[in-house]
Amino acid sequence: MSSPMATPCHEVAAAYAVIGADVGGTYARLGWMPASGGDNAAVDVRDFHVYHCAEHAGLGAILCDYADRLRRDPAIPPVTHATVAIAGVLDGDRLLNTNLAWPVSLADTRRETGLETLEIINDFAAVAGAILHAAPGSRHRLSTHAEQAAPGPALVLGPGTGLGVAVRLQGGHPPVLASEAGHAALAAGTALEMEVLRLLQQRHGHGHVDNEQVLSGPGLVTLYACLCELEGGTPRWNTPAEIVAAASTGHDPLAVASIRTFCGWLGSFAGDIALTFGARSVHLTGGITDHIARWLHEGDFMQRFLAKGRLSPMLQQVPVWRIEHGQLGVLGALAWNVRQ
Repeated sequence: MSSPMATPCHEVAAAYAVIGADVGGTYARLGWMPASGGDNAAVDVRDFHVYHCAEHAGLGAILCDYADRLRRDPAIPPVTHATVAIAGVLDGDRLLNTNLAWPVSLADTRRETGLETLEIINDFAAVAGAILHAAPGSRHRLSTHAEQAAPGPALVLGPGTGLGVAVRLQGGHPPVLASEAGHAALAAGTALEMEVLRLLQQRHGHGHVDNEQVLSGPGLVTLYACLCELEGGTPRWNTPAEIVAAASTGHDPLAVASIRTFCGWLGSFAGDIALTFGARSVHLTGGITDHIARWLHEGDFMQRFLAKGRLSPMLQQVPVWRIEHGQLGVLGALAWNVRQ
């Protein structure tokens, strides 16, 4: 990945616009902020805009469209830089990702956009970097024991089209550790979860079932279908939104059971990762968490988060917040650019 061009110390850097993008499997969210070489600018998302990924030919097309929008406004400085927070990991020039609507080549995207610099970073690394910038009103506490976080690693995770995980390291270099824990093996903790895992192993014909096959938006649909199969019923709903709507009315017990099982399973996963990294705080984000907030706060999530045997008292000292902020990824991408 390229780095912003250095400005000689005897020159005054011209102001320019930096695009920040948060690209997931379903939506791309973009914003921008003004910057100039050598400034530690305050991070501020402007002209926030959402694209549906499947409606565009690729990442380059989305960036070009947004940059063209900005260039039509004479009050906006030259659009020359972009930082893209995107689900997946770069393997040379290509992005490894199973949820995007199109392949991503860093070199091809640079050529297509004509930007001076284009950086690609992990989407949840960006979210983890943005936690410090989240407004206090966007935080909703799930834990009942700990109220204040002790100094140390902050775990950020969230289910959306996939399952993102990252850790912010206090005073660390780098400050954020990206992770692909969403693709690690799914662990069952109850008899029902074991039955679901057995069904998924049979369906895929191999032993590996990763976490995001259940702990994501599409995973909620998969979980619902599995519960229907175990109960001998026929699935009635095909999207996460339909399942949440059906559960909200209380008229579909399997929809309710699916969401409660999802919340408990997600809590168990969060507790495992918190122990793995020695987290001193946990921040739950992701596109689906706002929609299932009611059930997350009912208690199954925290009960399973704390159910870690002799280490449960340790996790009782870890505050857990649900973060309601639709611009966190964009905020994190812009904050990353400022840090550079």
